[in-house]
Amino acid sequence: MSQAAIIELDPSSKGAEKVIEEIVRLERRIFPKHESLARTFHDELRRKNGGLIYAKVESGTQGREEVKVKGEAEIVGYAMYSFVTSLCASITKLAVKDGYRRQGHGETLLKAAIERCRRRSIHRISLHVDPARAAAVSLYQKFGFQVDTTIKGYYSSERDAYRMYLDFDQ
Repeated sequence: MSQAAIIELDPSSKGAEKVIEEIVRLERRIFPKHESLARTFHDELRRKNGGLIYAKVESGTQGREEVKVKGEAEIVGYAMYSFVTSLCASITKLAVKDGYRRQGHGETLLKAAIERCRRRSIHRISLHVDPARAAAVSLYQKFGFQVDTTIKGYYSSERDAYRMYLDFDQ
């Protein structure tokens, strides 16, 4: 596995639009339509109280569903977070491309998102996750997140969510 570079998106930088388009395509592939932020992605990025980081690896170094030219960079995952209050942050999205799962990219993205929140002197990070996504729940627990409650019908009438949190010692 090649090491992913974690990059913080600056929406005003040169090339940002291409990165955003690639992440929106990834968002559409990974999440069901009613859970996807694809249609509101640009609005989410305009918010001043959040951020987006993404993982990029050199293509041609791992097996995936499509083959790209070796040496070309490929976005393999991303995380979005927002600062809900001056003391609380929320991780709103964490996604890794199918062919790159279980290779540490989600862990790397989560660690980077937590670090960015810690720099803001946040006391708590919260997130929502489908209890059926055992790998995601396990990843969050590995980093110290705890289940706060189950929210019935969060994703749909038949799909609940765990609300999880991570508190920092001050």
